[in-house]
Amino acid sequence: MPTTVEPGAMKDRIGQVVGTSAWIEVSQQRINEFAQATGDFQFIHLDPVAAAKTPFGGTIAHGFLTLSLIPLMTQESDIPRAAGIRMGVNYGGNKTRFLSPVRSGKRIRGHFKLLEIDEKRPGQWQQTMEITVEIEDEAKPALICEWITQFFV
Repeated sequence: MPTTVEPGAMKDRIGQVVGTSAWIEVSQQRINEFAQATGDFQFIHLDPVAAAKTPFGGTIAHGFLTLSLIPLMTQESDIPRAAGIRMGVNYGGNKTRFLSPVRSGKRIRGHFKLLEIDEKRPGQWQQTMEITVEIEDEAKPALICEWITQFFV
């Protein structure tokens, strides 16, 4: 169970990794369902025979699928939660780099480094996290991004 903290207390942790998520499997079924939801039917995601002939050696997850799993990784992490939070919303990103493909059946997890947290208005906080998505048993991460979230207490 994550720790609950006053939002202002997180300022002391700027520059630190504040949490890591549980491992999440990126199954072929999840990849197929993402293709259905987004209309991205490129063969490298869906056709194991054709994808085996590419440098990837098999099907890979959509980069945006990996990115879209950040809310789940956040939920499944030990990141401290703001005390009294009523709502949180995605605000956007500053940087996103897809560094390595996630092969079907692999597991990923997120590491969250707090870059910034500020109170924009009374009870409205904005935090920026650097998120590194690790692929199990691989040296290079799937992606690194800076993600901005606003939450209300």
